[in-house]
Amino acid sequence: MSETYIAKSSAIAARLIGGEMMVMSAVDSTFFTLNEIATLIWQSADGQTSLSEIIDHRICQYFDVTREQAERDADEFVKELSQHGVLLVSDHPIGNSSGAETGAA
Repeated sequence: MSETYIAKSSAIAARLIGGEMMVMSAVDSTFFTLNEIATLIWQSADGQTSLSEIIDHRICQYFDVTREQAERDADEFVKELSQHGVLLVSDHPIGNSSGAETGAA
């Protein structure tokens, strides 16, 4: 089974507000409010860390969730955001992720 790598698209606007990540696609103006686990996946989407590594080392270690449930939920989350051009998905590391997240207040 091949690995999945994710990176943030440069065609987005994102901001952390009150502990929730708000993300909007510049492609189709779709707006997402991410929960705590989705925010962790989003923040970990560096293009170099595999999704399975994010699940094992960042989700399952800190949240009361089984590996199987975390994997199903993460796969669904990544699929939805990639369909809107918010996340880039590859079966190999993605070089020079632009990290288009805007953090300035």
